[in-house]
Amino acid sequence: MPNGQSPAIEDYLKTVYAHTEWQPDPITPSVLAGRLGVAPSSVTEMVKKMAAQGLVTHVPYGAVRLTDDGRLRALAVVRRHRLIETWLVREMGYAWDEVHDEAEVLEHAVSDRLLEAIDARLGRPSHDPHGDPIPAADGSIQREPFRLLADAPVGHLGRVIRISDRDPAILRALDEAGIGPGVAIRVSDTSADALIVRAGADPAPLRLDRAVSEAIWLTA
Repeated sequence: MPNGQSPAIEDYLKTVYAHTEWQPDPITPSVLAGRLGVAPSSVTEMVKKMAAQGLVTHVPYGAVRLTDDGRLRALAVVRRHRLIETWLVREMGYAWDEVHDEAEVLEHAVSDRLLEAIDARLGRPSHDPHGDPIPAADGSIQREPFRLLADAPVGHLGRVIRISDRDPAILRALDEAGIGPGVAIRVSDTSADALIVRAGADPAPLRLDRAVSEAIWLTA
C-alpha cells in the first residue's frame, strides 16, 4: 500500500478530515460509523488503534480529531482520491457523477510514482471535477472563503466553488441545469424547502430544493 498505511485507516483518516473541511464541527464516533457503514464497536476499536499511532485524539463518547500527523496522512489520501477523480474525467471519459466509487478503490493502490505521473500529465490541477481543492504533495491546501448556498441570503451573488459528490443524482441534476464549479449564482428568493436562483447568463429563475442547495458552496 502507498506509505504502508492500511486501507481501513486511510478511509478513517479521509472521512474525519472531510467532515470538517467545509464546516467547523468535529466528527463524532456515531457519525463516523454512519459515514463508513460500520458498527459503532468497530469505530471504537479503530479509533483506539489510530490514537495509539498518534493519528487522532479522542475521549470516550467525544469527538474524534486529527493530530498534525493524522492530518498530513489524511491529506495524502485526499490528494490521491481527487487526482484520480480528475484523471478519470479528463482522460478516461467518466462523468463527474461516476468517479467517486472508482477513486475509492484506486486511491489505495496507486503508488507515489504513478500519482506523480498522473499529476504531471494533467498539468498539476488545483481542483477536482467537483471543485474540491487538490492538496499539494507537501500537504498544503488552499481554499477560498466560502458560503453554503443553503445559508446564503437573498441577493447573495457568488461563484460555485464546490459541489458535494455524495449524491450522484444531485450531480446529474445540476449538470442538466448547467450548474457546476465556476458558474455564478444569485439567490433571488428562499423558502423553507427551496431556493430560487439565477445561474450563469440564463436570466430564468431556477428552483433548487433544500437538499440540492446544501450540496453547493459559493464564494463568500
